[in-house]
Amino acid sequence: MKFEKWQALGNDYVILEQADLPWDLDPPKVQRICDPHFGVGSDGILLISESRDPEYVAGLRIFNPDGSEAELSGNGAREAILYLRRHGWTDLDSFTILTESGPVTPTITSERTCSVELGRATTESADFPGSDSDGRGTVSSAGQEWAFRHVSIGNPQCAIEVGSGLEDLDLGLIGPEIENSEMFPNRTNVSFFRASGSRVRARIFERGVGETLSSGTGATGAAVAAFLGGSESPITVELDGGELQVEITPDLDVTLSGWAEPILSGRFSPEMIESLGTISG
Repeated sequence: MKFEKWQALGNDYVILEQADLPWDLDPPKVQRICDPHFGVGSDGILLISESRDPEYVAGLRIFNPDGSEAELSGNGAREAILYLRRHGWTDLDSFTILTESGPVTPTITSERTCSVELGRATTESADFPGSDSDGRGTVSSAGQEWAFRHVSIGNPQCAIEVGSGLEDLDLGLIGPEIENSEMFPNRTNVSFFRASGSRVRARIFERGVGETLSSGTGATGAAVAAFLGGSESPITVELDGGELQVEITPDLDVTLSGWAEPILSGRFSPEMIESLGTISG
């Protein structure tokens, strides 16, 4: 059973093809594969499958290391897109894949870069029920109130502008309470950011993962919040793992641009495959 491991700005995923799996991929198997000691070690799994609809080159499911399934990942989508092109699923520079959040259309610009049309962001969604149309709210964590803007871009984002204190924040302390707040019925990703013109510095606490070096949709959530606060598009988002560019239209249609590259390829041992087969959720 083959796999590849890719990374984008330090956000790493194991890529598997559905046709290669001898069993269904359930949460305990995801957890084992993502474990750095008993598995490959990664921020999640990208599961690629053939699409029955010729409109789509492939289907993409995205799993967090805790076994939960994410609707979308900006970094993961780029990794899957460039994997598909490298492995001959398509020879087109622009095509569409189907994710849990809906269709995603990339344009490949080089062997390691592409831009991805993520769709239209919104500040109103079922992931923050009862909110005002601007998505603003406050949430409690670590003994204080945090003002935020909810942004949905295929998955829920809680964008918190914090200014000069950004680097001093203990995300491991603050993030879990916000992620799991009852205000967000499907949990939420959290972006802490500082905006200066068309540049945004962001740190990300990702749902089901924890603090990460980068997140494409997390960067997008911060960029959309900054855009709504007066920053002009395109917006460059500086993350711990590098920079991404986010283009935002007045209607909040979002295009995310950045790079991704393979780290290694390999095969699971017969012992690992057998062990995974005995795990069930």
